[in-house]
Amino acid sequence: MHIQEWLETVPAIAVYLLVGGVIGLESLGIPLPGEIVLVSATLLAATQDHINPYVLGACAIAGAVVGDSIGYMIGRKGGKPLLEWLGRKFPKHFGPHHVATAERSFQKWGMWAVFVGRFIALLRIFAGPLAGVLKMPYWKFLIANVLGGIVWAGGTVAVIYSVGKVAEEWLKKFSWLGLLAAVLFGLGSLVVMRIKAKKAEAARAAEPAAAQAEPVGTAD
Repeated sequence: MHIQEWLETVPAIAVYLLVGGVIGLESLGIPLPGEIVLVSATLLAATQDHINPYVLGACAIAGAVVGDSIGYMIGRKGGKPLLEWLGRKFPKHFGPHHVATAERSFQKWGMWAVFVGRFIALLRIFAGPLAGVLKMPYWKFLIANVLGGIVWAGGTVAVIYSVGKVAEEWLKKFSWLGLLAAVLFGLGSLVVMRIKAKKAEAARAAEPAAAQAEPVGTAD
C-alpha cells in the first residue's frame, strides 16, 4: 500500500484522541512529548482532508486545560510529598533542581507562570501540580490555564497547519517527505530541549562552586 493511501486510512478520531490524551497527560505532570505529537498531527491534517484542524485544535486545547486542572487538584492534595515522590520516580524531570527552577518561576511571575509555562517544556509538566502544591487560588490558575491552552495549542495548530497548506501540493507528491519533516522537527525539538536542559543544569552546578569561591571577610 502506498504511504499516501495508508495515511488516508488513519481514523480522524484516533488522531484527535491521541493529541488530546498525550497533551492532557503531559499537562497533568507525566513527561510526554506533547508538543511533538501536536506538530506531527497538525502536519498530517494539512495533507489529509478527513482530519479537521479546528477539531484537532479544540482537542489539543481541551487536553491542555483539563490535564492542567487535574494536575492542579492532585498537587493541592498531594503537596510537597508528591513532588518528592515524583523526584524519586522521574529524577530527570522532577529532580530537586527542576523543582527549584519551577518554584523560582512561580515566585517571579505568579499566576502567569502557568501561562508562560505552556510554552516551556519543563514548566509545561510542572505548572498544574506545582500551582496546586503552592496553593495558588484556583480562579487565578484557571484564567492563566485557559488562556495558555488556547494560545499555545490553538496557535501551534494554526501556524503549522497554515505552513503545511502552503506546501500541500508538494507534500502530496512526496508524502514521505512530509512524514520525514515531522520526524526531523520532533527530533530537532528534543535535541534543543536537551541541550538547554544540560546548559541550565551546568549553570546550577556552577552556582555553589562560585559561592564557595567568594572571599570571606575577616573580623577586626
